[in-house]
Amino acid sequence: MSIDNDVLRGGLHVSDELLGTILPIVVYWVYSGLYCLLGGMENYRLHTKKDEDEKNLVTKKEVVKGVLLQQVVQSIVATVLFTVTGNDGDSEGNQHGFLVLVRQLFVAMVILDTWQYFMHRYMHQNKFLYKHIHSQHHRLVVPYAFGALYNHPLEGLLLDTIGGALAFLFSGMSPRASIFFFSFATIKTVDDHCGLWLPGNLFHIVFKNNSAYHDIHHQLYGSKYNFSQPFFVTWDRILGTYMPYALVERPEGGYEARPDKDCKDD
Repeated sequence: MSIDNDVLRGGLHVSDELLGTILPIVVYWVYSGLYCLLGGMENYRLHTKKDEDEKNLVTKKEVVKGVLLQQVVQSIVATVLFTVTGNDGDSEGNQHGFLVLVRQLFVAMVILDTWQYFMHRYMHQNKFLYKHIHSQHHRLVVPYAFGALYNHPLEGLLLDTIGGALAFLFSGMSPRASIFFFSFATIKTVDDHCGLWLPGNLFHIVFKNNSAYHDIHHQLYGSKYNFSQPFFVTWDRILGTYMPYALVERPEGGYEARPDKDCKDD
């Protein structure tokens, strides 16, 4: 790797590969930490604080431990991936223009969405996998930001880590581009689990797949719907698992993502 492919930070030589491994983890805790500071905003919550305390089946301490475990595995896989591919980010960055980068990021988004939709849906359809693996994530009936990556370790490996690796490999992006892609994907995933509907939130404006959309999936009546994550709702629409909803204000304050009655009765 050439010296130009590294970033000088405080006198330390930090490679793109190291940043691509570590920065998404830092972003996860910083961004979810910001939402923790906003968590008391009852007028913007999709569930009350009382619901969060009473309905969730796992302590926040266990959630933190589970997320940290997944991030350790994620870091190991990323290190191995960057080592094996030996991708020269400097060469790629100099030769390819902005439009190529945009194409690569879009391809990566499509690949990650496709992988996660079908793996996620299968984990709901297979009773063994749901009972022993995926149900761990659904212990959070009322999602919150730093619980976004609370999964069974095997699910974290299959759904998130391998899905990210495939997106990286088949999009052709460099380690430098992966810094932005995985940091953005991390922010998006945290936002989808934040449990808040904040006015002016660009993720809610730009993406149909947002905190209200994913909240439907975490409820019992929505467990067969809204599998798509983390970017688009395309596969849900194509394959009939899209549950439309309306965002309504609760009399006591806050919002509720209320599904269409016909879907909810199903």
